Amino acid sequence: MTYDLDSQAVAGLGRLCVDAAENRIISAPDPAGMERIEARFHGNAFDPHRHDTYAIGVTLHGVQTFRYRGAARHSLAGQVIVLHPDELHDGAAGTEDGLRYRMLYLEPSLMLDCLGGASLPFVRDAVVTDGALRATLLSALGPLDRPLDALFVDDFLEQLVQSLARHAGNPVRPMTRTAWRAAALARDYLAENMARPVRSGELEAITGLDRYALSRHFRAAFSTSPHRFLVMRRLQRARRMIAAGEPLAQIAIEAGFSDQSHFNRQFKKAFGMTPGRWSSLIQEHAPAAAA
Repeated sequence: MTYDLDSQAVAGLGRLCVDAAENRIISAPDPAGMERIEARFHGNAFDPHRHDTYAIGVTLHGVQTFRYRGAARHSLAGQVIVLHPDELHDGAAGTEDGLRYRMLYLEPSLMLDCLGGASLPFVRDAVVTDGALRATLLSALGPLDRPLDALFVDDFLEQLVQSLARHAGNPVRPMTRTAWRAAALARDYLAENMARPVRSGELEAITGLDRYALSRHFRAAFSTSPHRFLVMRRLQRARRMIAAGEPLAQIAIEAGFSDQSHFNRQFKKAFGMTPGRWSSLIQEHAPAAAA
């Protein structure tokens, strides 16, 4: 099968040429709840995995091929990929020419304030051809060497939510204020206590709901369970520590895992590769100096 690259879709990014001999991931300095990367790969990139963030990005070079919701998908240069939280997927380069893309990993909680009580948008077509959405994404995914300005992030999120809503299927009934408050209290408590075991009784005490009702409301709000939310916060901390060059055995304990074996298993389930391979690929941008 032959694929034609969309050269206009990546105009202005041509100076960032693909190095055919190199696989790597470049991460950006970002505010909490957002992560931006550029990835370059040949062959298989990620084993099947799932995370509790949206993964929304633009293919810049080559063909991105992956399995998602039981079907094979292909994204050409200039197309947008939208993966919903907690959905199993993998990733690979679809041609020998290799693959380059930029991706935003966005925690659902950052989108909820923009939705005015509506549910999170679920985009059924994982590969979208939408010039306006692509432009919105590239406005944030372009300057990976600079942190995003807070006012820019507010406007970007509003535009992104509106674009995703256009592509979403039928919305789910909005959450009640009581349900949202309980889910938000649980989320904040888990984030503050991520380095230690958290028991269901603690969440019941701070939210006033039994564990089963809370689990339903939490998943409705954030598209994942309280347990997976806690594990993912630990893993995100671990990735920051890996980028800082800390030893993997030390990271496992400091990030809240029982041992390195447990850490390795959870990391691969969430990101599709081992911590060791991630460490060999990751390059972290230092914030650019002010002009």
